[in-house]
Amino acid sequence: MKKLLASTALIAALALPAVAEQHMDPNAKPGGNITVTYKDDVATLDPAIGYDWQNWSMIKSLFDGLMDYEPGTTTLRPGLAESYEISDDGMTFTFHLRPGVKFHNGREMVAEDVKYSLDRVTNPATQSPGAGFFGAIEGYDAVASGEAETLSGVTVVDPQTVQIKLSRPDATFLHVMALNFASVVPQEAVEAAGGDFGKQPVGTGAFKLGEWTIGQRLVFEKNADYWRDGLPYLDTVTFEVGQEPIVALLRLQNGEVDVPGDGIPPAKFQEVMADPEQAARVVEGGQLQTGYITLNVTTPPLDQVEVRKAINMAINKDRIVQLINGRAVPANQPLPPSMPGYTTDYAGYAYDPEAAKQMLADAGLPDGFETELYVMNTDPNPRIAQAIQQDLAAIGVNASIQSLAQANVIEAGGAGTAPMIWSGGMAWIADFPDPSNFYGPILGCAGAVEGGWNWSKFCDEALDAEATAADSMVSQEGEERLKMWSDVYMKVMEEAPWVPVFNEQRYTMKSARMGGDDALYVDPVSIPVNYDYVYVTD
Repeated sequence: MKKLLASTALIAALALPAVAEQHMDPNAKPGGNITVTYKDDVATLDPAIGYDWQNWSMIKSLFDGLMDYEPGTTTLRPGLAESYEISDDGMTFTFHLRPGVKFHNGREMVAEDVKYSLDRVTNPATQSPGAGFFGAIEGYDAVASGEAETLSGVTVVDPQTVQIKLSRPDATFLHVMALNFASVVPQEAVEAAGGDFGKQPVGTGAFKLGEWTIGQRLVFEKNADYWRDGLPYLDTVTFEVGQEPIVALLRLQNGEVDVPGDGIPPAKFQEVMADPEQAARVVEGGQLQTGYITLNVTTPPLDQVEVRKAINMAINKDRIVQLINGRAVPANQPLPPSMPGYTTDYAGYAYDPEAAKQMLADAGLPDGFETELYVMNTDPNPRIAQAIQQDLAAIGVNASIQSLAQANVIEAGGAGTAPMIWSGGMAWIADFPDPSNFYGPILGCAGAVEGGWNWSKFCDEALDAEATAADSMVSQEGEERLKMWSDVYMKVMEEAPWVPVFNEQRYTMKSARMGGDDALYVDPVSIPVNYDYVYVTD
């Protein structure tokens, strides 16, 4: 076996004490509080469950996994694992834990906690939308089917060492171990919460939950025992919920808010960018994102591929991009253009309402049909839904709009009760920069379960096998593997369980007193903000 560090650039860093932090900002001023606003309340802070734009960075600040990322980047680095070893066949990972790491309840974290956490996230009773990420671990299928309660491939070697055996090579496995779903949690805290761990979270992260007043605010407090020396900089972070985005922007302009969690209201975007003082506080970042409409393939008449293709041809994507002030480009496939594996010579379904009407007629629906379109109720999503509704009406499809809070849309999608969903506000942003991440949780069979994020409920076992073969190549790079992924997504588009609509840029704002690199405010893995590293300057 060969011993590896998560990044060769970290060899010098790991020669220092385990808690030394090599990304400290010399300009940072410790202390202070920031205020972040959101329109909706937070659904959960359980790392096995939480999977939306709003709670992702919150959870990441409360918990840690074996692997992590350099702040503001997608470069892997050690997390709770100080180092690791990979067998020559790429099938066995041995992680050596950092000594002395404590949970928020004061107990030291050990290897048994890692095993418990992985068993828990893959247990069907947990209903984790991320369970499928761990499908390569030996024994996953037995746990998923209920035949076993623990993963046979996860072994506690000693209190500071855990070994994970895979049933097949997985080029993305170290990325998977950096996901929130792989966060390490203490069994006693989960059991004491009695099914309410999402409201009573206990992790090893930079912050711990100090207060949660439902419908009003959450307060995160600095973890004085955090294992990364000198972090976090902030004493507290206050998340105020129930704040309309336009009100949040006004409060930011008045110095009462530091980060509007829902971003810049689209109706105010041009006004903000035209004001030099406000524009100076705007942060723009690229993202591996696709906004799409899911078409539930188990709901008639969407169970007919011709009907799904007709809907693809009915949507005027250019007009929708105009609704968000041109902050995106039209999409023609699940992968965004900057993702490896993107098929550059694929044109997608052309906007052609007349051809769409003919296709519906050929499918036995010359008069169209009635359906429902679910949408998150934060602007611009209801306006986008109305544009989609108008496009569908033009081909005889009458879609009533169900405009709900984010958590309610996610619930309906997971339950399979929503015929169509506009994913805006919940649209897919890559958990890690690999083409496989756009398949398993949102297009694969593993995500098409109760509570999963495959809201189209599309499940093609033959395609799943092709996806598995692609990820069984040990190397993450290589033209052959990317060609395999390109083929998978082209076959997805043949079945049309989605309407890919656009690939969006991220824009947010920060108050004048906020410090830290701009990349921390559009962090690709701590979406939307990396709270561990930002600070205030006053």
